Amino acid sequence: MHAQPLSLPGDNNKPPSVTDLQARDEWVNAQLIRTFMRYAGPAQRSASISIMATVAILYGHVSMVGLGFWTLASVFATLVRYRVIDSYRREFSDVSGAPLEAFFSRHSWAWTLSAIVWGSSMFLFFLKAPVYVQFVCMVMLASMAAFAVGIFSSCLSCFIAYLNGLACTVLLAMIYPLVMARGVPSGFNIYAMVLLVLVYWSVVRVAGRRFHEVQRATLEQQFANAELIASLTEKSRAALEAVETKNRFLASAAHDLRQPVHALGLYADWLQSEPQLVDQIAPKIVQSTKAVNELFNSLFDLARLDSEALQINWQPVDLARLVDELELQYAPLALQKGLTLRTHVLPAALAWSDPVLLKRLVGNLLSNAVRNTLRGGVLLAVRPSGAGWRIEVWDSGVGIAPEHQQAVFQEFYRVTLHEGTEDGFGLGLAIVARLSVALAHPVSLSSRLGRGTVFRLELPAVKDQAAAA
Repeated sequence: MHAQPLSLPGDNNKPPSVTDLQARDEWVNAQLIRTFMRYAGPAQRSASISIMATVAILYGHVSMVGLGFWTLASVFATLVRYRVIDSYRREFSDVSGAPLEAFFSRHSWAWTLSAIVWGSSMFLFFLKAPVYVQFVCMVMLASMAAFAVGIFSSCLSCFIAYLNGLACTVLLAMIYPLVMARGVPSGFNIYAMVLLVLVYWSVVRVAGRRFHEVQRATLEQQFANAELIASLTEKSRAALEAVETKNRFLASAAHDLRQPVHALGLYADWLQSEPQLVDQIAPKIVQSTKAVNELFNSLFDLARLDSEALQINWQPVDLARLVDELELQYAPLALQKGLTLRTHVLPAALAWSDPVLLKRLVGNLLSNAVRNTLRGGVLLAVRPSGAGWRIEVWDSGVGIAPEHQQAVFQEFYRVTLHEGTEDGFGLGLAIVARLSVALAHPVSLSSRLGRGTVFRLELPAVKDQAAAA
């Protein structure tokens, strides 16, 4: 048997769920990391040039051994950052979510290390090199902190760690020789320099935090706009499909209505011209009138289901009673075709539904089964299913090919007729689909071509008599 669940539309007008917010945050975090890594490459090239410039400026003014060690450390920190950037470009540039965040968390220390190495250059020149050399080198360090606002603040934790590493190392280099080697400083200019570093550190931290918040807010708005555009696109597509469906609906209705109405006119003219043939013509008029009534009833049912005025009267439904009523209604139709309609239901089966709409839904399934069955019979069964009940409608009819099993729930969709089956309007299963959505009772079908079909309807159970009351 080919099981084919029915895909039905759900409610899209709902507030953002926790999952939606998590998806937004994951996307925003991924974009912030990509922004960081996009700027990290140019920053690396600037850092390489700055290393050479610093060595040229300090050469001959500071300890050559210390300058050599610092150069090796700065080159090592730069190579580490290059390796992280290269690994990101090769393996993680197209990755999002937790893997990308985990990768960045594992390697963000490389930028903190680089900041500490750059801050340690203060140990080489502070109070040791000529004043103009100290001034140029300190301006370079201040520029690095300022540039970090625009380059690294997209990832706030990494930016804070970078800035803290740079500032703490600079402050340590300023305080250590004064306190440990020369005692407590007495010059106002030394206090002013330390205070200036602290103020500058605080200002850059605030600027970086605010710049990060602006970037995050911009990306969140971009994500919301993208979702809105996708939603509008989907709604536009749905609206166009609805217009196309309505046009097809009206064209098919007009086509199906024209034939019995035209037949009624012919029979009326015939009866008027030859009244003695009333016994032959009257049954044909009744048959055409019945076809017109059936079409109008189906159209009205579908129109009511499409409107927002459908009221659902939720209450416990006695499924045994429902099955008895349906058997009483459809057994004569089955008998007229030479079919057997059998039923199976437990006496204590109570489901939570609307009795009128549920009866209409199952009635359409029964009508469809009788219409498309040539020989054998139809079975209407109610069985336990997990925490609820399952209504099954089995037939030994012509079956539905897999490629048609979704389309049969569309309005006016009719599979090519098989010999002996009745010509319907293609609305019965469309009404089933609408009622299934309205009642939140999932419908599925299984079928084998030439062997028969089973429709299954899932219903929630009424668990105790107190709930039923």
